[in-house]
Amino acid sequence: MFAILGLIAGVVLGVVLQPTLPPVLAPYLPIAIVAAFDAILGATRAYLEGIFSDRVFLVSFLSNVVIAGLIVFVGDQIGVGSQLSTGVVVVLGIRIFTNAAAIRRAILHA
Repeated sequence: MFAILGLIAGVVLGVVLQPTLPPVLAPYLPIAIVAAFDAILGATRAYLEGIFSDRVFLVSFLSNVVIAGLIVFVGDQIGVGSQLSTGVVVVLGIRIFTNAAAIRRAILHA
Protein backbone atom coordinates (compact mmCIF):
# COMPACT_ATOMS: atom_id res chain seq x y z
CA MET A 1 0.00 0.00 0.00
CA PHE A 2 2.85 2.39 0.84
CA ALA A 3 4.44 1.73 -2.54
CA ILE A 4 1.25 2.68 -4.38
CA LEU A 5 0.81 5.81 -2.29
CA GLY A 6 4.46 6.73 -2.91
CA LEU A 7 4.01 6.22 -6.65
CA ILE A 8 0.90 8.41 -6.70
CA ALA A 9 2.63 11.11 -4.64
CA GLY A 10 5.65 11.01 -6.96
CA VAL A 11 3.53 11.37 -10.07
CA VAL A 12 1.54 14.24 -8.57
CA LEU A 13 4.73 16.04 -7.46
CA GLY A 14 6.25 15.52 -10.90
CA VAL A 15 3.21 16.98 -12.64
CA VAL A 16 2.91 19.93 -10.25
CA LEU A 17 6.61 20.84 -9.91
CA GLN A 18 7.66 19.92 -13.48
CA PRO A 19 11.32 19.34 -12.62
CA THR A 20 13.93 19.87 -15.32
CA LEU A 21 16.98 17.77 -15.99
CA PRO A 22 20.28 19.50 -16.72
CA PRO A 23 21.29 18.81 -20.34
CA VAL A 24 24.58 17.27 -19.20
CA LEU A 25 22.66 14.50 -17.40
CA ALA A 26 20.15 13.84 -20.20
CA PRO A 27 22.09 10.92 -21.79
CA TYR A 28 22.21 9.08 -18.46
CA LEU A 29 18.53 9.25 -17.50
CA PRO A 30 17.26 6.54 -19.89
CA ILE A 31 20.04 4.20 -18.80
CA ALA A 32 19.27 4.87 -15.13
CA ILE A 33 15.58 4.16 -15.73
CA VAL A 34 16.31 0.85 -17.46
CA ALA A 35 18.71 -0.14 -14.66
CA ALA A 36 16.14 0.78 -12.00
CA PHE A 37 13.43 -1.15 -13.85
CA ASP A 38 15.70 -4.20 -13.89
CA ALA A 39 16.17 -3.96 -10.12
CA ILE A 40 12.42 -3.56 -9.54
CA LEU A 41 11.57 -6.60 -11.63
CA GLY A 42 14.31 -8.57 -9.89
CA ALA A 43 12.80 -7.63 -6.54
CA THR A 44 9.33 -8.61 -7.72
CA ARG A 45 10.66 -11.98 -8.85
CA ALA A 46 12.42 -12.51 -5.51
CA TYR A 47 9.24 -11.58 -3.64
CA LEU A 48 7.19 -14.10 -5.59
CA GLU A 49 9.86 -16.75 -4.96
CA GLY A 50 9.82 -15.94 -1.24
CA ILE A 51 13.46 -14.80 -1.05
CA PHE A 52 13.01 -11.00 -1.12
CA SER A 53 15.32 -8.92 1.03
CA ASP A 54 14.89 -5.18 1.27
CA ARG A 55 18.64 -4.75 1.85
CA VAL A 56 19.51 -6.72 -1.29
CA PHE A 57 16.92 -4.73 -3.26
CA LEU A 58 18.30 -1.39 -2.11
CA VAL A 59 21.89 -2.35 -2.90
CA SER A 60 20.86 -3.84 -6.25
CA PHE A 61 18.81 -0.78 -7.17
CA LEU A 62 21.53 1.72 -6.33
CA SER A 63 24.41 -0.30 -7.75
CA ASN A 64 22.57 -1.02 -11.02
CA VAL A 65 21.91 2.67 -11.56
CA VAL A 66 25.41 3.79 -10.58
CA ILE A 67 27.27 1.10 -12.54
CA ALA A 68 25.16 1.59 -15.67
CA GLY A 69 25.69 5.35 -15.44
CA LEU A 70 29.43 4.93 -14.95
CA ILE A 71 29.71 2.62 -17.96
CA VAL A 72 27.97 5.18 -20.16
CA PHE A 73 30.04 8.02 -18.65
CA VAL A 74 33.30 6.20 -19.37
CA GLY A 75 32.03 5.47 -22.88
CA ASP A 76 31.33 9.17 -23.39
CA GLN A 77 34.82 10.05 -22.19
CA ILE A 78 36.52 7.70 -24.63
CA GLY A 79 34.17 8.44 -27.53
CA VAL A 80 32.08 5.28 -27.62
CA GLY A 81 29.19 6.36 -25.40
CA SER A 82 26.43 5.32 -27.79
CA GLN A 83 27.92 1.85 -28.26
CA LEU A 84 28.27 1.29 -24.53
CA SER A 85 24.77 2.66 -23.96
CA THR A 86 23.47 0.10 -26.43
CA GLY A 87 25.41 -2.65 -24.66
CA VAL A 88 24.02 -1.67 -21.27
CA VAL A 89 20.47 -1.58 -22.62
CA VAL A 90 20.89 -5.00 -24.28
CA VAL A 91 22.26 -6.63 -21.12
CA LEU A 92 19.65 -5.07 -18.86
CA GLY A 93 16.94 -5.83 -21.42
CA ILE A 94 17.85 -9.50 -21.33
CA ARG A 95 17.67 -9.44 -17.53
CA ILE A 96 14.34 -7.60 -17.64
CA PHE A 97 12.77 -10.14 -19.99
CA THR A 98 14.19 -13.03 -17.96
CA ASN A 99 12.69 -11.61 -14.77
CA ALA A 100 9.40 -10.85 -16.54
CA ALA A 101 9.19 -14.46 -17.73
CA ALA A 102 9.88 -15.74 -14.21
CA ILE A 103 7.21 -13.41 -12.79
CA ARG A 104 4.73 -14.61 -15.42
CA ARG A 105 5.49 -18.24 -14.57
CA ALA A 106 5.11 -17.55 -10.84
CA ILE A 107 1.80 -15.77 -11.25
CA LEU A 108 0.23 -17.94 -13.94
CA HIS A 109 1.92 -21.18 -12.92
CA ALA A 110 2.78 -21.78 -16.55
